[in-house]
Amino acid sequence: MLDHVSVENVLFLDIETVPQYQDFNDVPKSFQDFWEKKSSYFRTEDQSASDVYQRAGIYSEYGKIICISVGIIVKKTGERSFRLKSFFGDDEALLLKEFAEMLKKYQSSNSDVQLCAHNGKEFDFPYIARRMLVNNIKLPKLLDIAGKKPWEVMFLDTMELWKFGDYKNYTSLNLLTHLFNIPTPKDDIDGSMVADVYWKEKDLQRIVKYCEKDVLAIAQLLLRYKGEELIKQEYVESTTLNKLL
Repeated sequence: MLDHVSVENVLFLDIETVPQYQDFNDVPKSFQDFWEKKSSYFRTEDQSASDVYQRAGIYSEYGKIICISVGIIVKKTGERSFRLKSFFGDDEALLLKEFAEMLKKYQSSNSDVQLCAHNGKEFDFPYIARRMLVNNIKLPKLLDIAGKKPWEVMFLDTMELWKFGDYKNYTSLNLLTHLFNIPTPKDDIDGSMVADVYWKEKDLQRIVKYCEKDVLAIAQLLLRYKGEELIKQEYVESTTLNKLL
């Protein structure tokens, strides 16, 4: 499977997002009205728009990106290693500018680069592109897919690849890593907790660590799809956290 894909040409990524405001009462009145309408489609009769505001982070119109983690596979002296770097902070525009600049430079040195994420086509890639437009940031070529033919879009999606054309089910990254016996560290945080960890605990580094571990899991999953050996833990390094995960 995926014999045409060279993993050394893949830039793996994951993002973490949160609501733009800590509390619904802090949201400008005009946007409160929009959220009232949006949330009416999924909240229950006994829930208010405020009750479900924590879910705003998954929508690019109401949320913001606080972390983009990326990873690449490098082969030296016969052994593959995995290098991670994250762009994170409270200033979404700044981290997006830094990410866009990195993407531009990386593609200039590797014209065959592909972006890979889990559920990336439905979430990560469009979310990043939309928030760049909101922040008046020029889209890098890799994300500027308007008018491109399907084979010109350099996106890989480990969830879509698992579907094999099936459109019925969402399959989580956690389930697939378990299914393929991919070792993942047990942490005390999951996606549903990110907003509280960010807004209430103010622990952004904890979120960065969680995001980077997901990037590694995505890379390992793609290697499993290709029937190739996993990257050994001792060859995984984060330049962001300056230590092995």
